[in-house]
Order: sequence, then structure tokens, then C-alpha cells
Amino acid sequence: MPVFDFNSTPDEKKTAECTYTVIRSNENEATAEKPMMVLDNKICQWDHHSCGVFTNPIKRTSFEFQQEDGTVSADILKIDARFVSLLKWLGENHINVRLSGENTEEGYAVYKIREIAFGGGTKLSAEDGFLQFMIERLLASNAPAEEVDDEDEDEAGDDMKLTSLQSITDFMNCAGRTLPDNIRLWARRNLAVARSHEVSPEERRHAQRALSIMMNVQWKSNYFEAIDPDEARRILDEELYGMERVKQRIIETIIQINRTHTLPAYGLLLVGPAGTGKSQIAYAVARILKLPWTTLDMSSINDPEQLTGSSRIYANAKTGIIMDAFAMAGESNLVFIINELDKAASGKGNGNPADVLLTLLDNLGFTDNYIECMIPTVGVYPIATANDKSQISAPLMSRFAVIDIPDYTPEEKKVIFSKFALPKVLKRMSLKEDECIMSEEGLDEVIELYSNTSGIRDLEQAAEHIAANALYQIEVDHVKSVTFDAEMVRNLLK
Repeated sequence: MPVFDFNSTPDEKKTAECTYTVIRSNENEATAEKPMMVLDNKICQWDHHSCGVFTNPIKRTSFEFQQEDGTVSADILKIDARFVSLLKWLGENHINVRLSGENTEEGYAVYKIREIAFGGGTKLSAEDGFLQFMIERLLASNAPAEEVDDEDEDEAGDDMKLTSLQSITDFMNCAGRTLPDNIRLWARRNLAVARSHEVSPEERRHAQRALSIMMNVQWKSNYFEAIDPDEARRILDEELYGMERVKQRIIETIIQINRTHTLPAYGLLLVGPAGTGKSQIAYAVARILKLPWTTLDMSSINDPEQLTGSSRIYANAKTGIIMDAFAMAGESNLVFIINELDKAASGKGNGNPADVLLTLLDNLGFTDNYIECMIPTVGVYPIATANDKSQISAPLMSRFAVIDIPDYTPEEKKVIFSKFALPKVLKRMSLKEDECIMSEEGLDEVIELYSNTSGIRDLEQAAEHIAANALYQIEVDHVKSVTFDAEMVRNLLK
């Protein structure tokens, strides 16, 4: 009977050990002084052009030089951070390359890598274009941010998206009970179609794609944690000047959520002139609710199918914008910001896009033609903007709590221009406050010139023009600062 000795069997598989240190460089051209990497040349002085392969053997990361008398391995001592992933890719695919470099005191400084056919192998491309394209892109980019190597750091799930049938099947077996009942039943049916050989390959492809989209969305309940009203007020004050009635209405909504732990039955409809900050309010509310948000621009949607998706009977079928928003957010609780709702009724040919919104706004569920499943919308909070509410249909208006956004008064515009718009532009242009000074008469003249315009966009453009003129005078006329009086403002902005 044979006897086997397992004493010399290693207890565990050894892991590869990196021998190199990472250097960070933003040089757009590799040279011997600024190389891509440095190899150990203590064994011998390597030729200017040397052939071989990158390897990752146990205990070192190295390059195997192909010499006449065999293979000689040399450790990599330094490497540009931009080329770490490229080195790994070359090593994993055993790609034969030719290095160009010089022997220096630090080691063999590599400044060029070209792919070659070696030992019966084939090149990736006859012109060596793919590898050179990657190297050129890497040289043109900045060094990546330094990563903290923390073994206890939680592994992100973003790299493990459910795309293959096997991963979707495993997810259904392990976590299927966490899905809403109707989605779980829908997933089982589509999984059967995706596996079946009795349907066309096109049908299987569509079923698998629909499964991947739905399974990668986290279907949450409609329970919402309490929100700090003081923090909400701070965010509103940070984003908006004045508008006390509007802020009060939003805080009331926050208090309601805190009491019921559910979203209000009605979304918000912000109605007011262009440039009064309606979209800014919508983004602030999404920030307060701590929810991902998506934007629907109704002026660019002419066909309901853009919202509802197309049927799977078409080879090029795809989901609609609304389902895409769920997929991008990765969860079912999000804020839908519907811009220019008053233009939603201007559909052309195949129906009215505004009618599609009714099912989304009712919070009873939404059906995408491609997915073919009722999608829960209880965690969707709609915020719409409009310039003219008379253009919005009565059924659509009835789904919103309407907030009228008034235009700013001259005094409010003066404060916005002097305290917010102009300082923001000066900071962006790297100008100091004492380099661009607005006199009281000059400020009054700005407000007077734009007294007949709604909103503050024209004021922001005026601030941009004034700051640019100040910068021009400082750089070209070599003045230390510019003070704008009424006449200067009139001549500049008229």
C-alpha cells in the first residue's frame, strides 16, 4: 500500500507580493528621466531594446527578459501610477512586448512599450495601434487619486451588477423574498423565458435585459426617516434669498413627512416667471429629502413612448425615460423634477405625454411597455415647474400642491446682485472684491436697466459682463481696481 507524505504540502496558497513603489506623475511624455517604470538592473545591464513578458509570480512583480541563453527575471522597482492597471493587463494576458529604456543609477528606466509577436504568438493588431492608443491616453491623463488600502473596508456592490442569468438566478434564490410580490412573480416568469429554447433568441435577450434592469433596482418601502427642519431651513437659506412664503410651505411639507413617515399625497408644482429659481428650489428639496433625483424636460418630449418605452416585439426595443431614471438611481425612492410642465400637452402624432404622467403622479404604480410590470411609485416625489399654469390641464393640476413663485422686488434684486451674483462671478474669475467695486449709484443703475425683466438671470449676466470688464482693465490698462458708477454701468450694459 503506497504511503503519501503531505508534510511538504503548503498550508495555503501564497499571494503575490508587489516589489514596486508607485510614483505619481502628470508628465505627458515618457523619457529616461521621467519613465513609465524602473526595473532592477543589478543582475545585468539590460539592452536598449529588450523583449519579454510581464509576470506576477509569487514574491515579486517582475518582467521576464528573453535572452539568448534563456529567461532572466527582473523585479519592477518603480511604476507610474497611471500604468499600474496596464501592467496588470499585460501580465494577465501574457502579451509579448519590447521595452525601450536606459540603464540609470536607479535601474532600467522604461520609456516605451511596444507589442511584438513572439514564439508563434500573434499581435493584437498589425499596426500595434491598440496598445499605443492606451499608452497615449494614459500619458495624456492625470495620475489617479491615491487609494487607501484597507482590508476592513466594505466591498462595494457596484462591481457586482446582476447581468448574467446565473447571477440573477442566484439573487432570486437568496434575496427574492425581499422583492415586492408582483416583481418577484414577474421575475420568475421572465427568468423562465430567458432560459427557454422554445422562444426566439431576441425574446430571450429582451427578457434577460429586463431582468437585469429590474433586479439592479433596490425596491424600498415607502417609510421615510424624520428630517431635521432646522437643517432643511439652512439648505433653503443657502440656496435661495427671500421667498419666505415658499420656504414656509416646504418646511410644512417636511413636518408632515416627519409625522407620517410617508411622502405627501401630492407633489409640488412651482409656478412663476423664468429665472426666479424654480429649478433651484426643486434641487434643494431633493437635497433635503436625501434622495437621488432625475429631471424630465417636457419641452423635449413629443411622444408618450419616450416616457413609457417600446414593446419587446421590436428588435431595438428599449425602456422609457421614467424606467431609465429608476435604473440610474438604483432605487425606487427618488425625486422626479418635471421641468416645463405647461409644455407637456404639446405631443405630436402618437398621443399626449401629459397623460402618461398621470399614472406616475397617482402613486398607484407605473407600467413600462418594455418591462411589462407594474412598477411601485409610492416612493416617488414629483416636483414640477411651469411658467404658465393656464396651459396645464385640470387633471394634471389636481395632482399637485401649487406654489406660486413671485418675481423679486427691486430691493431683493439689489441684494441678490451685490451679495450673491457679483461675489460668485468675482470668485470664479479670481478677482478680489476691492478690484471690482460697485458704487451705490452704479448698483441702482444695474437694477434700473433690468427692472422690466423677470427673474435674476439677466442680473447674473450683467455681473459677468461687469467683472469681465474689470478684469480687462486690470490686465490691459494695468489699473489696480475699477469702480463702476452709474455712467460706466450705463455705457457698458446698454
